[in-house]
Order: sequence, then structure tokens, then C-alpha cells
Amino acid sequence: MEKQKPLPLVYNEVRLEVGYRIDLMVENQVIVEIKSVELLNEVHLAQVLTYLRLSDCKLALLVNFNVLHLKNGIKRIIL
Repeated sequence: MEKQKPLPLVYNEVRLEVGYRIDLMVENQVIVEIKSVELLNEVHLAQVLTYLRLSDCKLALLVNFNVLHLKNGIKRIIL
């Protein structure tokens, strides 16, 4: 498991070594994005989808800790 894994970004032949940072990457297969917000919205989903596309992973978990029961704060995303 890697924490704060840098994700490079290439745009118009310009490469940024640390374009994004993934909160947790498990076995280079699963992305875990951690939030603590009132409600998860489309911006959070778009962020995780971007990470999935750039990392070639197929599975991500979007986890919001600002909920009464943690099971209600976990969203599984599959590409």
C-alpha cells in the first residue's frame, strides 16, 4: 500500500511528474480516495474517475468519513 502516491500528468507534450496525488493505492490495483465532507458530489466522483483513467486501474473506493455509519460513506467505482 502506498500513501500519497504521485500520479504524473502529460498534457500537450508537457509532463508534470506530480500532476495529482492518490490518497492510497493498494497493490497497484485499487485506488482509495478519502474525504470528510457533508455530502459527496460530482466533483469527488470526477476526481476519482480521472485517477482511474490516468493510472490504468479499474477499481476505486471513495470513502467519506463524515457519516454516522461508515458503510453509508463508501462508494465503489469501477471502470
